[in-house]
Amino acid sequence: MIGAQALIGSLVSAGVDTCFMNPGTSEMHFVSALDTVPEMRGVLALFEGVATGAADGYARVAGRPAAVLLHLGPGLANGLANLHNARRARSPIMTIVGGHATGHVRYDSPLQSDIEALARTVSGWVHTCGTTRDLAQDAMRAVAAARRGQIATLVLPADVSWSDGAAIAPPRPVPSPEPADADQVKVVAGLLAPGSARPADLARPADLARPADLARPADLARPADPARPAGSADPARPAAMLLLGGTALTERGLAAASRISAATGARLLAETFPARMEGGAGIPAVNRLAYLAEHAEAQLTGLDHLILAGARAPVSFFGYPGRPSDLVPAGCTVTVLAEADQDAQTALEQLADQIAAETPPVLARAGRSVVTPGPLTASTLASAIAASLPEHAIVSDEANTSGVALPQALACAPRHTLLTLTGGAIGQGLPVATGAAVAAPDRPVLALEADGSALYTIQALWTQAREQLNVTTVLLNNAAYAILRMELARTAAGEAGQRASRMLDLSDPTPGFAEISTGMGVPATRVHLAEDLDRALRRAYAEPGPHLIEAMMSR
Repeated sequence: MIGAQALIGSLVSAGVDTCFMNPGTSEMHFVSALDTVPEMRGVLALFEGVATGAADGYARVAGRPAAVLLHLGPGLANGLANLHNARRARSPIMTIVGGHATGHVRYDSPLQSDIEALARTVSGWVHTCGTTRDLAQDAMRAVAAARRGQIATLVLPADVSWSDGAAIAPPRPVPSPEPADADQVKVVAGLLAPGSARPADLARPADLARPADLARPADLARPADPARPAGSADPARPAAMLLLGGTALTERGLAAASRISAATGARLLAETFPARMEGGAGIPAVNRLAYLAEHAEAQLTGLDHLILAGARAPVSFFGYPGRPSDLVPAGCTVTVLAEADQDAQTALEQLADQIAAETPPVLARAGRSVVTPGPLTASTLASAIAASLPEHAIVSDEANTSGVALPQALACAPRHTLLTLTGGAIGQGLPVATGAAVAAPDRPVLALEADGSALYTIQALWTQAREQLNVTTVLLNNAAYAILRMELARTAAGEAGQRASRMLDLSDPTPGFAEISTGMGVPATRVHLAEDLDRALRRAYAEPGPHLIEAMMSR
C-alpha cells in the first residue's frame, strides 16, 4: 500500500480515528486515502486555527489524541495560536504537516519553509519522515508521544505519502500516568497535619523587591466564601492552600481535595484557566485563581504554605509597572504534591486517605438559578446561562470580560464540564466547542464567545453546520475589545485619546453576528434582554444541530 494508506490505517488501529484538517496539494494522497480507510473521520475546517482548536477540544473531552492535518509551513503557522493553547492544556494532539516532495525541496519553491522550526515552538516531539517504509512506525511513535500530554508533529513529505512500500504498524502501549512521588505525599501530609509548623528550611524569604506601598488595596479584597473555611481551622496551625490544576480538577481530584480541606482547614483554589474542570451540583465548588493580579493577591494573602497539585506556582499574566509578577506571598513556602504531568488526582486521594480518612467531601447542592430580567449585563447574562443549562453540558468559555459572573452562577447549576482559554490566545472558544461536540455527540455543548475573540475563528460555525453538531453559541456583542480598555488603565499607558480608542472599538461598523452565522449555515437570533436569552437557549437546546444567539450586551 502507499504511505498515506498505511499512515491512516495505523492511526485508526491506535485509536486515533478523527482528523481535523485544512489540506492542500501536498496532502492530496492523505485525503484520497480516506476513502480506503473509512474508519477515519475527516472533519474539514475553513481555517487552520479552527482545525487545531477543534483537535484541542476533542482531545480534552475524549481524553485521547486527535489528529490534525495542515498544509506546509504557512498552514502550520495559521494554526499555531490554538496549538499554543493546546500545549498549555497538555492536550494530546498528533499534528501531521504535509511537506514538499523530497526531490522538490532543493528548488526553494514559493511555499518552502522550515516546518520543523515552526513546529518546535509548540511541540514536544517533532520528526520528518524520511521513507515510506518507516512512515507508519514514525506515526506510532508520534501517537505515543502525544499520549504523554503534548503535541507531536510529524512532517510528511508528499512523495513519502504517495509512494508504495508501506505497511500497517502496530500501536504502542498506552502509557499510564506518572505517579506522584510517595515521599512528597508524606511531606504535604506533615504540613497539613494537626500541630504542623512551617519548616525553617522551606521558608521562603521575604520579597524585598516589593515596596510596602504596593500592598493590596482594601477595596480589591474579595469577601470570604461562606461555603468554605476562610483559612486554617486551627488558629495555631499555619494557613495553607491547595492550588489545583490538571487531573486534580476531575471529579475524583476535587472530591479528594474537598476532603482534605474539610479536615484541615486548607483553602482550595483552581488555576485560572483550566483545560478541563468538572463543576455544578454534586461536585465540590472550588473558586478559580483570579485573572487580575491584584485580585489574585487578595485570594493568596496570609498564606504560610502553598501546595501545588497539578498546577504551577501563580504568576501574573502580564508584567505591570511597579507590580510584582510572582504572586506567591512573601514568606510563603511552595511545595509540590504533584507536577502537571503527574497523576494529581491519585496523589490527592492518597493524601486524603492519610489525613482525612473519615471526612466526606463537601458537595455543591443543586439550586436552579432564577433569571434576572432586563438588559444583558455580566450579572443578568450569568443568571440566564445558569438557569437554562442542561444536565451534563460541556461549556467552552471564552466570554472574557462579559463572563466575570459566570463561575459563581454555575457553581450550583446542573453538572457540567468547563473548558477554558488555557494559553490566553483568543480565538479558541468556537473551535474547542466544535471539537468537543465531535468527541461527545450525546452531550449538549455551549460556547460562550466574546465578539472580538469570535472574529479570529468565526469559520468554526461552518464546520458545525456541515457536521450538524449540537453546539449552541452565545455570541456576546459589546462592540469592543473591552478587556483591552481595562488593560490600558492597568498598564499605566495613559488615557485613551480618540485615535487610541478607535483601536479598541469594534463599532463603526458593528459586526452583525446573526447575519454572519446565517451565512455560515447556522440558524441565529439576536436578543437584548436576559429573559429573551433564557428562552432562546431553551429552544436551541431542544433542537438538534448548531444554533447561535447574538447577545447584545449593555455597554
